[in-house]
Amino acid sequence: MLTRFFYSLILTLFSPFLLYSLYKKKRGKPSVGKRWKEHFGFTPYIPSCHKPIWIHAASVGETLAVTPFIKQLKSHHPEIKIVLTTTTSTGAEQAERLGDLVTHRYTPVDFSFAIKKFIQIIKPSQLIIVETELWPNTLNVVSKANIPITLLNARLSEKSYRGYKKVLPLFIPMAKQLSKVLCQYEDDAERFAKLGVAQAKLVVTGSIKFDISITDTVLTQGNQLRELLGKDRPIWIAASTHDGEDQQLLSVHRQLLSTIPEALLVLVPRHPERFINVTKLSKEFGFQTLTRSSGSAISHDVQVYVGDTMGEMLTLMQASDVCFMGGSLVGKKVGGHNLLEPAALGMPLLIGPSYYNFTDITHALVAANACKIVHDHVNILTQLNIWLTDKQQREISGQQALCVVNKNTGAIERSLDQIALV
Repeated sequence: MLTRFFYSLILTLFSPFLLYSLYKKKRGKPSVGKRWKEHFGFTPYIPSCHKPIWIHAASVGETLAVTPFIKQLKSHHPEIKIVLTTTTSTGAEQAERLGDLVTHRYTPVDFSFAIKKFIQIIKPSQLIIVETELWPNTLNVVSKANIPITLLNARLSEKSYRGYKKVLPLFIPMAKQLSKVLCQYEDDAERFAKLGVAQAKLVVTGSIKFDISITDTVLTQGNQLRELLGKDRPIWIAASTHDGEDQQLLSVHRQLLSTIPEALLVLVPRHPERFINVTKLSKEFGFQTLTRSSGSAISHDVQVYVGDTMGEMLTLMQASDVCFMGGSLVGKKVGGHNLLEPAALGMPLLIGPSYYNFTDITHALVAANACKIVHDHVNILTQLNIWLTDKQQREISGQQALCVVNKNTGAIERSLDQIALV
């Protein structure tokens, strides 16, 4: 109790900075606008929505991860109502793409009064938290209201484990308040157990991210884009890049053009507020640059194609030959991004040395010779030259990536089996 008091005090002191980061206007970033009150629990009432399932996904990545789960849940139980909350406006934008499957609300900041107000209005039957978005006051209030709390697709990296261990007095009450923890891997379950989560609450269901459904629409749109980009051009995509990576990858592309002059780089920044700056950077490098949003005709002299739209990553990947996954060349700040989407498209993969958020997935793909861990410009350039000039090697590695995905499907069904829907 005393620990949570001091936590709440610290949260109060730092909340202005948290809210500033949420509300700060950036070019390309959607605005929270008049919905800011939702962060304080003043959420609009939802008519004809009796005891919905409350699913919380912090931002874009978690929303994308939980989308197949939501679709499968609704296909099995169309009568169930779902309220999907996100913290960020970019997450909200992604949630809106689910249409009638969910009702979106911003999740309250972790103040007890805000959580209580939200629960009074929404009256959820249970809370499902995607991955490991644990907030002490939220769990305390929800648990006291006798609302079951499930962690879905839970993961706990060694780094996160060490972090929680430092604040163990704060974590132990949360461990007791969790009803069930559906872990991606045995390693995750072991770390949760070391932090005090009862063994009876831990179930290894696998990663729901393996249950990827690539629609015919995505394949068709990707193939159509490939025709526009150049059917016979060697094309590589740098997906979900962060500040500091674009410069490195543009430098690699400059060197690549000396050996494969017709090569095209599809460059897709992780955050929409960076679209304009990355486009400008590409032009400063001297590349003929075109943006996806421009809608302009794609001439053969275009060297860099910037993916500056939302929700089209799979389409852009399908139009490419090789994928480099961003968030992996920026030291220990990010820890990589999910390799499974390009793997499900049968693409050979490159990732930098920082991938601690996706260690198991990365190692499985590396073991299958579907992914290469690249440490510097030379590594990236060498492997690109191999895969972009040797179609047979590229296709073998791509098929191995697809095999890894196919061998690990079924996590959504296993997770649904563990969640009481009555």
